[in-house]
Amino acid sequence: MLDIAVIIASPREGGAGTTIGRWFLDQAGRRTDLRLDVMDLSRTPLPPVQSTRSGDTGEEARALAARIGAADGFVVITPEYNHAYPACLKLAIDAVRHEWAAKPVGFISYGGRSGGLRAVEQLRLVFAELHVVSLRDTVSFHQTPVLFDEEGKPVESDGADGAAKVMLDQLIWWATTLREGRQARPYTL
Repeated sequence: MLDIAVIIASPREGGAGTTIGRWFLDQAGRRTDLRLDVMDLSRTPLPPVQSTRSGDTGEEARALAARIGAADGFVVITPEYNHAYPACLKLAIDAVRHEWAAKPVGFISYGGRSGGLRAVEQLRLVFAELHVVSLRDTVSFHQTPVLFDEEGKPVESDGADGAAKVMLDQLIWWATTLREGRQARPYTL
C-alpha cells in the first residue's frame, strides 16, 4: 500500500475544489493499492507566514511536516488565481522542506480557459526546487462550472476518468520506485 496525500488547495470551502476533490477521491478510492490522506487547505491548520520565514517550527508546522513526511507521493488539486496557484498552497509548501524530497506529485487543476495549467507550470518549478518529481500527465478542467452536473460528477466523464487513471498509474510507479530507492539509499539534500 502506498500512502498518498491529496492536497485540495482551494482556500474556500465548497465550490469547484470540493466538487473536483470528491470526484478524484471516488476515482482513487477504487484502487486497492492506495491509502489516502486528504488535506483540504480550507480546513487544515497552517503555520503563520512569519514562522515559515523564520524557520520556527510551531505545532501547525510540525503536524503538516508529519503528514507530508508520511506520504509516499502527492496529488495536488489546485485552482488558478491570476495565472498562479493560491497563497494557501504556497504557505503549505514553504512550511515544510525535507519531507517533500524524492517523492512524486501529480496535478489536477481547474479554472477558466486555461484549466489551471498555468498554476501547474509554476508548481513544477517550486516542487523541482524541493527535489519532488512532477508527473508529466495531469488532469485539468476548463470552464469548470459547466463540466459537472448537480451531483458533482463530470458531464463527460470518460476523458476525465481516463486522465485520472493514467496519472494514478504513473504516480504509483514513481511512488513505489522512489520509496524503494529511499529505503535502499536515504536521499539527502
